[in-house]
Amino acid sequence: MLPEVDINMPEQVRPLKWYRELVDRKARLAAGAFLVEGGRAIRQVITANPGAVIEILAAGEAPPAYREYPVRKVTESQFRYISRSQTPQGVLAVVRLPADIYSDRLPADIGDKVLLLEDIQDPGNTGALIRTAAAFGFSGVILTENGADPLSPKVVQSTAGAVLSVWLRRMKDYLTPVRELQKRGYTFIAADLKGNAGPEVLQSMKKLLLALGNEAAGLSDSLLDIANYRLRIPTLPEKAESLNVAACGAILMYLSVQIS
Repeated sequence: MLPEVDINMPEQVRPLKWYRELVDRKARLAAGAFLVEGGRAIRQVITANPGAVIEILAAGEAPPAYREYPVRKVTESQFRYISRSQTPQGVLAVVRLPADIYSDRLPADIGDKVLLLEDIQDPGNTGALIRTAAAFGFSGVILTENGADPLSPKVVQSTAGAVLSVWLRRMKDYLTPVRELQKRGYTFIAADLKGNAGPEVLQSMKKLLLALGNEAAGLSDSLLDIANYRLRIPTLPEKAESLNVAACGAILMYLSVQIS
């Protein structure tokens, strides 16, 4: 069980177990913090939201780039104890949880392009899609409760630090926000192997909601039934039955930039 520790207290009061237990969602919620490991990922977090970094832990000397933050030096063995990575990178950041990430409410500033991930369970796919969304100018990502937690260590690692470059919402009731976005003028495009629309529907798209479904089952009927378009990426089925969801998302998000 995670010890009760105020994240704003000096780092000396935090036992090493406090950091280690942040791998667990309940512990992250209790602490109001999660971990980002690796220098490159931490630099990206600082670029996107410098005020979110609470503390830096380093095995050895911390780089000068972290001089504005409290730095706690630990031994290599202590760092390996805290890190859940198979290849610890020697530096990690304690980062404040984004506001309303587990809320069903959309942010005040939604942006023009939103990605919806319905029940995508593989952390690598989820992280890659969040990273791709950030790279192609999507403002936010809606994730469903039955999918991977966007702040789990494997997802955060797969985002390469882009986890705070977009707003995130992990929702239980995600159909209501989808309908709300449609009322606000967003075109809802659902990626569907059986779809009859092609990439040309992305042309001149001002406000876009793009949905990608579960790795095995695809999108639910509940979403497909209310989509403005069901988009299918033309492929050679005799060569490969389908695309990986992260590859599919990357293609469609790239096209949304190139065509619009």
